[in-house]
Amino acid sequence: MAIKIYGDPGSGSRRRVTAAAAAMGSDIEIVDIDLFKGESHTPAFLALNPHGLSPVMVDGDFVLYESAAINLYLAEKAGSDLAGRTAREKYEILQWMFWSGEQWRIFATLTFDEVIGKKFIGQPTDGTIVKLAADKIRTAATVLDAHLAKHDYIVGDRLTLADFDIAGPFSQNERTKIPLNEFPNLVAWQQRLLATVPGWAATKREVDDRIDGALEAAGITL
Repeated sequence: MAIKIYGDPGSGSRRRVTAAAAAMGSDIEIVDIDLFKGESHTPAFLALNPHGLSPVMVDGDFVLYESAAINLYLAEKAGSDLAGRTAREKYEILQWMFWSGEQWRIFATLTFDEVIGKKFIGQPTDGTIVKLAADKIRTAATVLDAHLAKHDYIVGDRLTLADFDIAGPFSQNERTKIPLNEFPNLVAWQQRLLATVPGWAATKREVDDRIDGALEAAGITL
């Protein structure tokens, strides 16, 4: 029985899971959840994730949320080296995944909520929050750009789960205008992923079609 992944096709977090699953050859079944219609806050979905966020993984009677945790689970189940070939490499990957959650993706998500999310509910963007998030992103990106000046990938000069985790903010940066394009090594790494990881390129098209379509349907111009 395939592992089910519930989430909205416009979600950068779902993208991280589905793209990584494709790279690992994991047998998954994608179940679309329409966030714009409130489907992540139905009683049935909240029973899977009380936070009302996606993605959520269901493998038999085991339910797991948070993309990073899902990817680690899928890697172990598939016997994939994307989670690390050695103990040292594994901990380097975890270091960057934790870094991504605490110092990186959170500010990209905050920007999306302010710049795009609020438009769907008719609320004004708070420029102070957007600037704070941009400053935090620049601080983190400076470290990451210096790291990528010496490495083609985040860990070990090969694709790992750390790449998928840290690449998440690129899902919306052209719409939210977070300052990723200011960092040439970061941009080159992202282009490398799009050119060499078919699932990352395919899910970019999926996210773009979903979000751009939703914006057009709502009559929102960024």
